Amino acid sequence: MNGLRDDSQYIDLWIVDNDLVLDPSNQPLMIDDRASIAQDIAHLIRDSGLLVTLVAERDRLRQRDCIQQIELKVEVDVRLVPGTARMFLPDPAQPGVYLVTATTVQFGHIKVTL
Repeated sequence: MNGLRDDSQYIDLWIVDNDLVLDPSNQPLMIDDRASIAQDIAHLIRDSGLLVTLVAERDRLRQRDCIQQIELKVEVDVRLVPGTARMFLPDPAQPGVYLVTATTVQFGHIKVTL
């Protein structure tokens, strides 16, 4: 089944740039477990609209508030260890590129670049 493990708990279609990733025979590729959770978090943040607000915001206090709101939204995911979600700007030379990190309950650490 697309290279997924038989014991995968979470399975999802792999989406990149808002489009399905297809194999050479035009069948959708699947992702599982850690990758599925990371993809869900990326989509949650994108769908919240808070990332657009964060990137557009110039006031540091309001930026921090937006980051906190995003972290709180991510923390709601029961597949994550509570208190481990963090969002930050990894490289000040690349404004608008954020990194979200968290620890999953079953699959270890995840990183999502937005």
